Amino acid sequence: MIARTYTVAFEGIEARLVEVQCAVAPGAPAFTLVGLPDKAVSEARERVRAALQALSIALPSKRITVNLSPADLPKEGSHFDLPIAVALLAVLDLIPREDAEGVVSLGELSLDGRLIAVAGALPAAMAAAVEDRALLCPAACGSEAAWVGATQVYAAPALDAVLHHFTGRTPLNPAQPGEVTGSRNPRDFREVKGQERAKRALEIAAAGRHHLFMVGTPGSGKSMLAARLPGILPPLSAAEALETSMIHSLAGLLTEGGISRDRPFREPHHTASMAAIVGGGKGAKPGEISLAHNGVLFLDEFPEFPRAVLDTLRQPIETGSVMVARANAHVRYPCRFLLIAAANPCKCGYLSDPGRACGRAPLCGEDYLGRISGPLMDRFDLRVEVPPVAFADLDLPAAGDGSATIAARVARARERQGIRYASHDGLRVNADLEGAALEHFATPDAEGRDLISRVAERMGLSARGFHRILRVARTIADLDASQVVRRPHVAEAISFRLSSATGGL
Repeated sequence: MIARTYTVAFEGIEARLVEVQCAVAPGAPAFTLVGLPDKAVSEARERVRAALQALSIALPSKRITVNLSPADLPKEGSHFDLPIAVALLAVLDLIPREDAEGVVSLGELSLDGRLIAVAGALPAAMAAAVEDRALLCPAACGSEAAWVGATQVYAAPALDAVLHHFTGRTPLNPAQPGEVTGSRNPRDFREVKGQERAKRALEIAAAGRHHLFMVGTPGSGKSMLAARLPGILPPLSAAEALETSMIHSLAGLLTEGGISRDRPFREPHHTASMAAIVGGGKGAKPGEISLAHNGVLFLDEFPEFPRAVLDTLRQPIETGSVMVARANAHVRYPCRFLLIAAANPCKCGYLSDPGRACGRAPLCGEDYLGRISGPLMDRFDLRVEVPPVAFADLDLPAAGDGSATIAARVARARERQGIRYASHDGLRVNADLEGAALEHFATPDAEGRDLISRVAERMGLSARGFHRILRVARTIADLDASQVVRRPHVAEAISFRLSSATGGL
């Protein structure tokens, strides 16, 4: 007497299918759960027992064995409650066994039988679609999981609704995909007085997903500028929203009944550990760089982060993915993010002000920014100095373009890139250009080539720095609606690379 149903176990953002087998045999009454369960899964026995009793269903006085196969795959989390309950209902012939075998289910049970939302419904729906099975999940996860579209998703509020669905008494309606329509970022660039060069740098960064490093005295507006960046970024495409939400679903961040088209904006504190930034901990969970996938990672007080944490960013910035390796798990997460870093010029923060700088200037600035390794600094496409704003300027009326105007220019530049790279796999924005594609799409005209060649020779540009200037110049040309990268575009890209605030190259 064996009944089967299916659920998933998570390895990174991948959901691996797990077969839940339930057998009832004569013998001393017992409820045994095998298959390498962790503590939360082992406790499912009592939650399932209480939920069934709430429906006036008593377990038989026999030996009940539930096996989670494959048995050598670690099982973690409370989402195994629902599939174990479904397998029990099937083995007791309360629901058809063939129907139980046709679904992948996940969900936590409360003692009164209600289904509680769990993390990972979106990856589970992807796994169910691959196996051509329906997904059964808590009602709170239905609109999230339905985004997959390739499989039927049934979202039940409680275990009794699951029972009625399988018996045909009250079938559940397929869940519909839900979208969270968050309010547009109320912070506007018109509120920033002055700082036109920094605004321009942020516009270029948003248009081509170029990493930006800002240096300025305390109170000059670095954090204020970064906080307004989400307001000029285009919304996530359907594919990007699905990618990003897979990670957020696994981290349990999709709690509003659907997925959002707003790009993530993550700003971890400088005391965050390496596991928090890169990923790790129990189960090799995603870190901030993966939670910022397709969005923005803002690191304020950049030199205050531990040196080891900063240097771990070097490889993910280049490859767009990170391998989190632990003793019991090796998990790869995507992490194509836009890095915005902000720093004071020195420990006291007033290196550029002779009246307020400490007595160790300029050595204090070299020591402070020297905490950032050269190879990491080389990965910033744009570097800009954010000078302090005079008190007199604060009384001036708002000037410059607002966020809506800048966002329209960024959207048009992104649209040009989308059309240009439509037939090239792996290319979405100019920051992704490399190799032959970089040479084909970003090579400037004769005057531009002459300029960048002279600068490279005179200033000792690294190969990475040379290529990053070409990518930024390509983005500036897109903002200028130019098919060809011209000398002015190259000159502006070079000016953002040769920042005096960061010691030139």
